[in-house]
Amino acid sequence: MPTNFIFILADDLGYADLGCYGGRAPVSPNIDRMAAEGLRFTRGYANSAVCSPTRFALATGRYQYRIRGAAEEPIGSAMRGDKVIGLPPDHPTLASRLAEAGYRTALIGKWHLGFPPTFSPLKSGYHEHFGPLSGGVDYFTHQDSFGTHDLFENDREVDRDGYLTDLLSDRAADFVSRAARSKQPFLLSLHYTAPHWPWETRDDGELAKSFGKGRPIYHLDGGNIHAYRRMIHHMDEGIGRVLGALDENGIARDTLVVFTSDNGGERFSDNWPLVGGKMDLMEGGIRVPYVVRWPARTPAGTVTEQLAITMDWVPTFLEAAGTSPHPDYPSDGMSLVRPLGDPRAVTERPLFWRMKHNEQRAMLAGRWKYLKVNEHEYLFDVASDERERANLAKRHPERLSAMRAAWETWDATMPPIPAEAGVRLVYGKKEMP
Repeated sequence: MPTNFIFILADDLGYADLGCYGGRAPVSPNIDRMAAEGLRFTRGYANSAVCSPTRFALATGRYQYRIRGAAEEPIGSAMRGDKVIGLPPDHPTLASRLAEAGYRTALIGKWHLGFPPTFSPLKSGYHEHFGPLSGGVDYFTHQDSFGTHDLFENDREVDRDGYLTDLLSDRAADFVSRAARSKQPFLLSLHYTAPHWPWETRDDGELAKSFGKGRPIYHLDGGNIHAYRRMIHHMDEGIGRVLGALDENGIARDTLVVFTSDNGGERFSDNWPLVGGKMDLMEGGIRVPYVVRWPARTPAGTVTEQLAITMDWVPTFLEAAGTSPHPDYPSDGMSLVRPLGDPRAVTERPLFWRMKHNEQRAMLAGRWKYLKVNEHEYLFDVASDERERANLAKRHPERLSAMRAAWETWDATMPPIPAEAGVRLVYGKKEMP
């Protein structure tokens, strides 16, 4: 039997929001069940601390810095119609490579990799798309932060009544059932906007009416942890429906399901024990939950310490499908097929990050992390000090120097960050202490 793939991406989820990662509230019974029936990563990372750069890496299997559009932190709604800022249609992707291998491919949910007419999911390997094209949208009106309606189906703007998380979940479950009936292997990229702002639960339709062109949906004057947790639970219920569709169609055993987040948590998230969040290269901004269920291969109830990053899932899925990355675009990631079968099999490897915001840079190698924020440098042992509170730079100057040099060597292989690239912060100290 060929392997099917479902990649579920939450938006701005905190490291400890889920029960299986120590969450304080019962918001994720279905994701927790996935962990009990599969594998949980303790050292899973996002390619970036902000949304669209991570999505470039997820699409291509390569460091996002290789593509101009990914230098935006993140792509803004004002870039509609831009002919440069996006995922180039001629660049091979996970979806395009699997489509060439005979897979039916669908993106249900958030795209955030450039706007039509130059860029779209259907130009980058997906046979189907339903969802928003920009970063954040209102859950009821489906308007972006500029008040522009943003819900599309296969490159056509569509009007649909309903709470966006539920619309995406229903469409995803339907896709699984249709694919199962067709007997065609499939890739389903299910990219929720939850629990990204605005802080709206299913019961907040009236609240949605207060947003529009005159009042951005950043929702700096609202929200709380209770609404935030309910938003996660709504998403979890939808994931339960998708997993149920696998069971009902008898294809759960041969379907590899991954759940993760595009970056660390935002205002109301729980990142414990990590420090920092979205927009930071501290652990709270880039270490994310990774839950994997693959009954045909992965032992249930297991945990791995394998260092993994978003772009790894491209070579992983391609290997599991019996194909490979395009030879002209080799992956910067590593296939995780081996640790998915044997969670104790851990491969050492370095990982690198950089951001224009606060001139951040970071490198992970084993238990050691090199971090630079503006002019300040740090060295942490994140295996014993995941809160990054004990700066070991002066105690281990040789290691600091070696990791700085390794980061600079890696950085020299990447295009420089363009001077005109934008950093888009939703709030700062003025709005929130």
